[in-house]
Amino acid sequence: MDKYKITNQLRLEHILDAIEKIEHYCKSADLNKFLENEMLHDAILHQFMIIGESISNIDNDVLYKYNYPWHLPRSFRNFIAHEYFGINLEKVWNTVNIDIPVLKKAIKNIIEKEF
Repeated sequence: MDKYKITNQLRLEHILDAIEKIEHYCKSADLNKFLENEMLHDAILHQFMIIGESISNIDNDVLYKYNYPWHLPRSFRNFIAHEYFGINLEKVWNTVNIDIPVLKKAIKNIIEKEF
């Protein structure tokens, strides 16, 4: 095994770490604080980039055993990277509060069952 190969398990752990950072960063914020704090939304968007990139590099045969729309975080990563001027921060905030808990549960489930 190549000592520099990043395993599926490590990528899943990166995703979980990014999710936990998002939760931590947003713990004491509301929508208005989020919108007003450029460093906060930059930090959150960076974590979404990590999530999307990690998901893009996990073997599909692992991901597709689990019912989750894996294309969404991948697409969101690409949107942040390439269409950054069109990001709607209110939608990002909704993603943090609605989609991240669901993704976290899916990632924990994969780690528990696969590794």
